[in-house]
Amino acid sequence: MMKFILSAFCAAMVTFTGLSQAFSQELVVYSARKEHLIKPLFDAYEKKTGVAIKYITGKAPVLLERLKSEGSQTPADLLMTVDAGNLWHAANEGVLQPVSSEVLEANIPASLRDPGSRWFGLSRRARTIVYSTERVTPSELSTYENLADPAWKGRLILRTSKKVYNQSLVAMLMAEHGEKKTQELVKGWVHNLAAPPFSSDTKALEAIMAGQGDVAVVNTYYFGRLQKKNPGLPLAIFWPNQKAGGVHVNVSGAGVTTHARHPEAAKAFLEWLSGPEAQNLFADANMEFPVNPTVKPHDFVAAWGEFKGSALGLEKAGELQSDAIKLMDRAGYK
Repeated sequence: MMKFILSAFCAAMVTFTGLSQAFSQELVVYSARKEHLIKPLFDAYEKKTGVAIKYITGKAPVLLERLKSEGSQTPADLLMTVDAGNLWHAANEGVLQPVSSEVLEANIPASLRDPGSRWFGLSRRARTIVYSTERVTPSELSTYENLADPAWKGRLILRTSKKVYNQSLVAMLMAEHGEKKTQELVKGWVHNLAAPPFSSDTKALEAIMAGQGDVAVVNTYYFGRLQKKNPGLPLAIFWPNQKAGGVHVNVSGAGVTTHARHPEAAKAFLEWLSGPEAQNLFADANMEFPVNPTVKPHDFVAAWGEFKGSALGLEKAGELQSDAIKLMDRAGYK
């Protein structure tokens, strides 16, 4: 009888210890997302579970180097960043560990997470076409590739090739078309530029409104920020490639660090972030789209209309990033 009681006690203690690690520990997050976009999520989770979340924000490359230099001594349990290229790079550098979770697999489409389960998209953004409603009709527009047509000479606005968002776009075009065809279309973009590439998507959109060009390729939330300030701005979104591969989509996401001190608690937090309760909180903060297909976007975002997104696995954005940078350089895209 005593042996039975002792065994039951030990089993209970193992269960309690597991639950304690999952739900009663402090979590440390390194985040390349700005504080105002993530703190509401952390506050909501702490209120729900009692898990205290400490965080450090910074640029993605800086946080990656910090994780590498800290190694097994890192306090970070999770890395949160933007763009699949950055997430792939972090996984490839060995700072993220695989996470086995039926919840994450059910909530996040396969194309928006790492095939090796080291990172998971948590909000979806589209890099699409925005045009001047004063000088362009939607019937003139069709695909990313069509922007290389001579009809757009002196009318195209782009952000610098130095930004990972454009590197990922070109990488995904390479995955779809191959290197030769992609280089020709990027050359066409460069030939059609109305001005040298801008340092930000916001400046690119402002250039259209100033009459410097007619059409740009930007992330949707930059358009949303301007639209929120000025609902009547003379710009509109166009969803390209709807009869072809679909709109280029990317993610902001996260992964559990290789040397996480609380891996089960980190996994539980990721699962919560992928669920209905958190998805709108995560996406709405930056006017993005939820990754969970059962969750509807905010009404403001939904008003832009539905679109078919590319089904290509986003790991290609990382795998081909280096080649994409070299290709853009050869094409004269600065």
